[in-house]
Amino acid sequence: MPALPSLPFPPPAVLLPGNLRRRIGERLEHFRVPDFTVPAALAKLAGRLPQQPPTMALTLALNLALDRILPRDTLAPLNGRHLQMRVLDAGLRLDFTLGDKGFQRAAPAAGDGKPDLVISATTRDFIALALREEDPDTLFFSRRLRMEGDTELGLLVKNTLDAVDWDALKAKLGLGR
Repeated sequence: MPALPSLPFPPPAVLLPGNLRRRIGERLEHFRVPDFTVPAALAKLAGRLPQQPPTMALTLALNLALDRILPRDTLAPLNGRHLQMRVLDAGLRLDFTLGDKGFQRAAPAAGDGKPDLVISATTRDFIALALREEDPDTLFFSRRLRMEGDTELGLLVKNTLDAVDWDALKAKLGLGR
């Protein structure tokens, strides 16, 4: 039996009726990430678990953005550099690098070997950054976002994220206002 042709699938926002889509859009427009901290018991447990699954989720998300909203040529100085993202209240240390095939998990720094760049914040602050609710400079100067190591790499990451046209991305996904 021949395979059925696949139909294009509309963006999720198009599937909602107009009134519901408008109401959800209005609520999301005014949504603010609430202040929260991952409970200490959960953070202690997460810190003992293998870090590979959350690192793989992070690198998958970064690879989906690579060349779509994160220009590879701008990120060239990150090639082969060991980066670490520390989610302070969740006990996570996510080690990754950028290679020819995109972002991938990097072996954690052993002994006195340190990552080239460490970016640290709480879960809430990383979510707020991703949603563009908080500005990296504001978090940095209020000491809620820390960068250690090669500050030139840190500035590159910050400036690349600042240069992303998030409104154009929302419009492309059918989420524009």
